[in-house]
Amino acid sequence: MIKPRPRIVDLSEVEPNTRRGGDLRAMLTPATVGSTSGFMGVAIVQPGDRIGEHYHPYSEEFVYVVCGELEVDLDGEPHPLRPEQGLMIPAYMRHRFRNVGKVEARIVFHLGPLAPRPQLGHVDTEGTETVPVAAAAEGAGAAEARS
Repeated sequence: MIKPRPRIVDLSEVEPNTRRGGDLRAMLTPATVGSTSGFMGVAIVQPGDRIGEHYHPYSEEFVYVVCGELEVDLDGEPHPLRPEQGLMIPAYMRHRFRNVGKVEARIVFHLGPLAPRPQLGHVDTEGTETVPVAAAAEGAGAAEARS
């Protein structure tokens, strides 16, 4: 068995993707660093933008708000999220993040354990066409993160 080696990953190394709204970048993953128990990333959400509703059937999600004003819907119930607050989202709980403030919001997220296959780790519960991507033309986007 090959032992994973420590590796620093810069946010600029992770390709943005606008599929689900916001700018989700899975930074420390099995593919990027050889992790085996979960993965970590950053979500950047512009004012008025959101990350579409979804759930994770295999993983708990841990979220820490770095900056900005967010609202998270947990199984349809809205909750405010402010800087320096953390949140644990149980497996199977539907959730959606919205930036309700006037400045960019950033959150750090970690999911674990890993799903048996990446495509099984994230289930969308609303169509992506309903998710506004406020700054897609300016380079803000979402990276596939299963989050």
